Amino acid sequence: MPQTLTLNDALRKIDMLHDLDDQQIQWIAGHGEEQHAAAGEAMLKEGEPADAMFLILEGQFRFQNESGGVDAPAFFAEAGEVTGKLPFSRMTVWGGTARATKPVWALRVHETIFDEMLRAIPALNQRLISLMADRIRETTRSQHQTEKLSALGKLSAGLAHEINNPAAAAKRAVGILREVFDRLRDANIAMDHQGITCEQRMLISAIESTASGAAATTASKSRLELSDLEQELGEWLESRKVANAWDLAPLIAEAGVRPERLSGLAEQFSCSALGPVLTRISSTVAADHLLSELQHSLDRITDLVCAIKDYSYMDQSPEREVDLHDGIESTLTIMTYKLRKNNIEVVRDFDRSLPKVCAYGKELNQVWTNLIDNAADAMQNGGTLHITTRPGGTDILIGIADTGTGISPSVQSQIFDPFFTTKGVGEGTGLGLDAVVRIVRKHHGDIQVESKPGKTLFTVRLPKAPPLEKD
Repeated sequence: MPQTLTLNDALRKIDMLHDLDDQQIQWIAGHGEEQHAAAGEAMLKEGEPADAMFLILEGQFRFQNESGGVDAPAFFAEAGEVTGKLPFSRMTVWGGTARATKPVWALRVHETIFDEMLRAIPALNQRLISLMADRIRETTRSQHQTEKLSALGKLSAGLAHEINNPAAAAKRAVGILREVFDRLRDANIAMDHQGITCEQRMLISAIESTASGAAATTASKSRLELSDLEQELGEWLESRKVANAWDLAPLIAEAGVRPERLSGLAEQFSCSALGPVLTRISSTVAADHLLSELQHSLDRITDLVCAIKDYSYMDQSPEREVDLHDGIESTLTIMTYKLRKNNIEVVRDFDRSLPKVCAYGKELNQVWTNLIDNAADAMQNGGTLHITTRPGGTDILIGIADTGTGISPSVQSQIFDPFFTTKGVGEGTGLGLDAVVRIVRKHHGDIQVESKPGKTLFTVRLPKAPPLEKD
């Protein structure tokens, strides 16, 4: 890309430098190193030493933690901006890769001359401090957004499965119910043609009333037992020349009607009427069973919606009296899929006499979500999640323990640091436990961890009546 400006003129177009005198501009130009990057080219790479400030003269680049995948947050710097490692920054390595999105022309100022630069150009002190403060605010805002998206990502897959299962069951039940009602209608028409008496219809209704209980017992039978029953019923029906005997046998078997009960029924009806009567009985019992299944599915969906509402504290003020157990339970409900998938047993040891606390319910639920999610990740081959609540003087103690692999002693002091993660590349942002610490401290509490192979325990300590900060 041809340069249309001299280096000094380009430096003056940077907002921070526009009012510097010629000598100060020349000092910066003489102590920096020009750098060019074509579109797509990396100007600096993740993990390399962070050792320079960049004055962007032309073009634009994107800074992103590429190991975090395409969904990792990205920051853009363009002509007229100052970026990179700033004076007073404690950054040691680049946390991402800077890749040009447009051809870039920049001036690279190495950290070894920062002190000399600030002495030569005192006006830059306050300007760079202000820039650092703006960067911290923007990074914090971005971290908060990343935490929210991360929490949403953790829950969305499990919720999709949890809601999809009862929804699919309900849809399946409705589809079968249509077929059952078609059979029921046809059976009633056929019974009318057979001249079924009022007394016979009362007998049919009595059998239907008692058959539902038998159907529930049949549902617990193995597939082999049910197959044997179908065989018996088919032979019985065929011996009495009942039409469509082998199509009817499975329906009667699922209704829990055994051959010995049919003998008494056969005495009350002709062979031609027996088929429609048995179809009517089996279809009525099947409809009752399907309606129960449909009710169960809808109840499960309702429970999940209530859990989501409790989890997010919808329609309620952010600060309120909170029962910690309700928050933990709603979190467990939402995370049921992951816990079940990892074959994790949940053991609750709650002191229900503990008082409510005044807290930001949504934020506390982020604490339980991150701790339970980490515990589940540590027990991918199964284990026990043990959650306890108990008094601790003027505080409430919440313990979340797992029987996973444990945390190495060499990294236990780092696990609460921002961006530190023990998970594989692209699996963890390193923000979960940092968020936990900030939320717990906001509630004037603290969190401790003890870990060894086979047991990791996080203990959250919260005051019973914490004086909360205002956002």
